Amino acid sequence: MDKNLKTIYIICLFLVSCHQNTPNNTEFTTLLETTKSWNGNTLPKYPEGQPNITILKAIIPAHSKLDFHKHKVINAAVILDGELTVVSETKDSLKLKAGDAFAELVNTWHYGINNSSKPVELIIFYAGFEGGSNTVIKQKVEK
Repeated sequence: MDKNLKTIYIICLFLVSCHQNTPNNTEFTTLLETTKSWNGNTLPKYPEGQPNITILKAIIPAHSKLDFHKHKVINAAVILDGELTVVSETKDSLKLKAGDAFAELVNTWHYGINNSSKPVELIIFYAGFEGGSNTVIKQKVEK
């Protein structure tokens, strides 16, 4: 069995074990389970190397737009508060609100925009690898 798959398998067994030994009033809700990003593209295979998990909390100010960027690894996010629109380089877009979970685009330029009067808060989970970058910002062309 591939080393990365073995690691994922062990984590899954651990989570199932924890779930079976929890008090009866403990609740689990699946927010997202998918093999595709929000625009319908199939997620890529995991790269070789030591897995490196990153979880970030991001706060995007009101009336602001993120730079064009792309993610080098599979990642997903949950909107905790506010509203966010994500737009790809091909103009595909997705409007998100508090409680929405989504799988981000991988290796596709896109940006997020907060058109509302309050900040957007979200939690982002990256399934990366040691020594790799999760996100790359697109360099602006000087005119």
